[in-house]
Amino acid sequence: MAIYNHPDAARMTYWGLYSLQHRGQESGGIASADGQNVNDIKGMGLVSEIFTDEVLAKLPGHIAIGHTRYSTTGDSALLNAQPISVDSTKGLIAIAHNGNLVNLGTARERLERDGALFQTTSDSEIIIQLIAHSKHSTLVDCIADSLRQVEGAFSIVMMTRNRIFAARDPHGFRPLSMGRIPGVDGAPDTFVFASETCAFDLLHAKYERDVKPGELIMVSEDGVTSRYFDTTTEQASCIFEHVYFARPDSKVFGRWVQQSRAEMGRQLARESGVPADLIVPVPDSGVTAAIGYAEESGIPFNLGLIRNHYVGRTFIQPEQRTRDFGVRMKLNPVRSLLEGKRVILIDDSIIRGTTSRKIVRMVRAAGATEVHLRISCPPTISPCFYGVDTPSKKDLIAANKSVKEICEFIEADSLAYLSLNGLLHCCTEGDAEPNTYCTACYTGNYPTQWVDVSEILPATASV
Repeated sequence: MAIYNHPDAARMTYWGLYSLQHRGQESGGIASADGQNVNDIKGMGLVSEIFTDEVLAKLPGHIAIGHTRYSTTGDSALLNAQPISVDSTKGLIAIAHNGNLVNLGTARERLERDGALFQTTSDSEIIIQLIAHSKHSTLVDCIADSLRQVEGAFSIVMMTRNRIFAARDPHGFRPLSMGRIPGVDGAPDTFVFASETCAFDLLHAKYERDVKPGELIMVSEDGVTSRYFDTTTEQASCIFEHVYFARPDSKVFGRWVQQSRAEMGRQLARESGVPADLIVPVPDSGVTAAIGYAEESGIPFNLGLIRNHYVGRTFIQPEQRTRDFGVRMKLNPVRSLLEGKRVILIDDSIIRGTTSRKIVRMVRAAGATEVHLRISCPPTISPCFYGVDTPSKKDLIAANKSVKEICEFIEADSLAYLSLNGLLHCCTEGDAEPNTYCTACYTGNYPTQWVDVSEILPATASV
């Protein structure tokens, strides 16, 4: 999240982060600048817990960047909370990074040989250290040169004392959009960058466009300028953003997430319909697909599972035991709706299978006579190295069991997934060719050469 040219930039950033809280709940941070000084405050937990009015008052300035984190590389600790700042001969630079770098080992070793002193164990600091050690004369050239040296997923915002930079990796794995708040009474416009467009709505910013893959944008007192540091790499945006990660009210990769998920449900009903009395979503990420499934099948939809919204997203909890307890805290069945019914449960994915088994048992214990599970994406058979914390292949149930075996494990009456072709169709705008998405988690075909081979080796034991 980044704000340029607003008298209360830190507070605007806080509101934007509040809208993006679903993308990470481990830690949060905001850095602000007034043209001369840079201040930053970070903490563990939710942004509402870290940033009170008193704390925000300590972040003056018309420029700010912010971040919410869940760890995919680096420990879950305050040490790795972002934004990360480095003061060097290039000046002070703060960075907030969404994604995951895959060649950090070789880059880090080279930088340490050149004298770099790392403050964190986060991969995000690699970028800022590369900038600090670049031989180019201008900061823009240093940034562009540094971004060419890293591989993997990075949607980043950076801040100096008087400028904002925004960039996406050449594959465009993670989303990053630019918006604008018109100035009042002739005042200059405010520029906003965010991982999802839902943050613009709260700030009354108008979506202008996505930051393009391989593009570096700079905002300064001279206006907005853009350059490309890579124009040859094939786009491979993360399809899981549409399946799970992004909020339904966001526009991601040029397409509304709500539209994609509803179509996933309709396509799922076409591919794997089954007689039933009730469609029940696993809230919240299964709701939109369940509505689409109900529309296509003609089977009534109802909220047979009630979610406690004071519990975070169990998928992105850092530890398995937290996820397991979180399921029981998070969901509770509505017996009056489920009892005596043939139920179709709609969920967005099955990762390890343990959560799905708990939910199926919960619905059956509430009196359902049949429980059929339908998943609005294909089986997840490979880990992600680009910013989604899926586990190693040995822990992915679909990499180790057939659909029939998974169905038996989760104790459902039937189980079906959305086909890959169906998913690509659902996430493609109009008649466009469905070739701009990364589907490595469903196919094992990675768009980068650098991957952790130990995590994708065939499993030696079943889940």
